[in-house]
Amino acid sequence: MRPTEQVYSAYTEEDFEVWKILFDRQMEHLDGKVAPEFLEALENVKFNREEIPDFKKVNKILGSMTGWQLITVPNISPAEEFFMHLAEKKFTATCWLRKMSELDYLEEPDMFHDVFAHTPLLSNQAYTDFFQSMGLLAKKYNFDKEVILKLQRLYWFTIEFGLIRSGEDIKIYGAGIISSKGETQHALSDQSVKHDFDIAQIYKHDFRTDVIQEEYYVIESFDQLAGAMDVIERALFDEVKA
Repeated sequence: MRPTEQVYSAYTEEDFEVWKILFDRQMEHLDGKVAPEFLEALENVKFNREEIPDFKKVNKILGSMTGWQLITVPNISPAEEFFMHLAEKKFTATCWLRKMSELDYLEEPDMFHDVFAHTPLLSNQAYTDFFQSMGLLAKKYNFDKEVILKLQRLYWFTIEFGLIRSGEDIKIYGAGIISSKGETQHALSDQSVKHDFDIAQIYKHDFRTDVIQEEYYVIESFDQLAGAMDVIERALFDEVKA
């Protein structure tokens, strides 16, 4: 049974070694590829190779910067519960780490994905404004199945697998890419298809969770996401008459 709360003293020497290996390896893979906003956010939340993040300390930092909090869950939350938490500025995260034997393959997200890849940008105001707005929209439309489906697609192609322009380059900000060496290499290669951010297209774009993505959407900035919520809602309303 997965833990439902973080007991920091319960982490083992292997857990700390796994965190260190994953942190070092992914930072090397991300060098020159990840958005500068993520690197700045990583410093904001004080993540480093030596320490598994302590949720109490992280929540204190996030609370002072954006008002967000991590809450511990044993596994992936159901969609309605997940979006409800977003509306309340809460991000659901696991607190268990993969074993040394699972460094390269894991069937379900552990805290390295949830915390290393997702949490830093919760210190970015524009990013979190967009994040919370998805939860508020889901709540506003009473968690209608069609609304949830479209918001899941929006979440997938932004928060999980989004790309962002940085000067003349394209960089990574999506957590699903940040936590995966293979996805990092593929997302920025000529083998993947990159679209400009298009809400109507995203709402119609289905996805699979068990394969490397073939298509990605590129935003200009987090301010673009935060400023697009009226358009995001209108496009949603065009599809779902509430």
